Amino acid sequence: MSAPIAEHPGGQAPAMADAVAAAQPLVIRGLCRDWPLVQAARRSFGEFAQAVAALDNGAPVDVLRMPPEAGGVLGYNEALDGFNYQHFKVATTEALQRLAAYSRVQGPVPGMALQSALIAGCLPGFAATHPMPSLPASVQPRLWVGNRVTTPAHFDASHNLAVVVCGRRRFTLFPVEQVANLYIGPLDFAPTGAAITLARPDAPDFDAHPRLRDALANARVAELEPGDALYLPPLWWHQVESLEPLNALVNYWWVPAQLEHRASAPALGALLHARLAFAALPAQERRDWRVLFDHYVFGDADPAAHIPQARRGVLGELDADALAVLRERIRSGL
Repeated sequence: MSAPIAEHPGGQAPAMADAVAAAQPLVIRGLCRDWPLVQAARRSFGEFAQAVAALDNGAPVDVLRMPPEAGGVLGYNEALDGFNYQHFKVATTEALQRLAAYSRVQGPVPGMALQSALIAGCLPGFAATHPMPSLPASVQPRLWVGNRVTTPAHFDASHNLAVVVCGRRRFTLFPVEQVANLYIGPLDFAPTGAAITLARPDAPDFDAHPRLRDALANARVAELEPGDALYLPPLWWHQVESLEPLNALVNYWWVPAQLEHRASAPALGALLHARLAFAALPAQERRDWRVLFDHYVFGDADPAAHIPQARRGVLGELDADALAVLRERIRSGL
């Protein structure tokens, strides 16, 4: 049985540092209720589309189109050797016009999703009238627009603040520990770059995916309306269902300031490298390496406490120059 996602007690926006420290998903109702695009969306889809068009500079953005038989679910083809969408680049206003045309069709229509458009590049006037005081100005918003599309459960390596600006979206979240119960597809071949579940939490087939019952028992769910926001910590699996003929979301990905200098060393790359290095080893060797990883990487105790500060090497604090040397050493080793 799923549970609701915790909600920030009304009135005032939480400090993002507090949300990050809590390391739990958090719904923030009405965080952006005063945004002009949110106000337009609350009046009508047409007013929202006109307000977006007024900001559009005509720059091409990435748009995915799925055939009607996909039911709006972004994913693979039947053979898992390709994806179930076509990729286009069009202006934001053109995408909205196509979505408006689909909304007038009786019966199944193609699924369509404008994906992860950097707003500074396509709606340059947005930032001036749509502030996000909870985050540093350097954190750049991205735009997602579509019809009734479902993005299967996946995770982000960064912190994520997602704001619904039009329509409604249902978020179904799973803690990282549910990875074995979600039937995740290939890590290195995924529809939008992030590995997704092959199971359907919204339409479960327990004969094909019996462990999905356990995942659903640990799920957290919330529906967001225009102006509502969701904070997602890194590595939480999240399925996103858009519930209206027109839906739009603005999201912000970021890493805490103290980690920004390490952002070019993505953890997912380390996971793939570890898969290459350790998966084929005998069971005892894998267990031994797990001990070393727990000690040097994942443990809470300082593994170098007994070494003088100046001689700790990669176990100590690394400045930009030391990080560059370490990255080059890793590259040469590959």
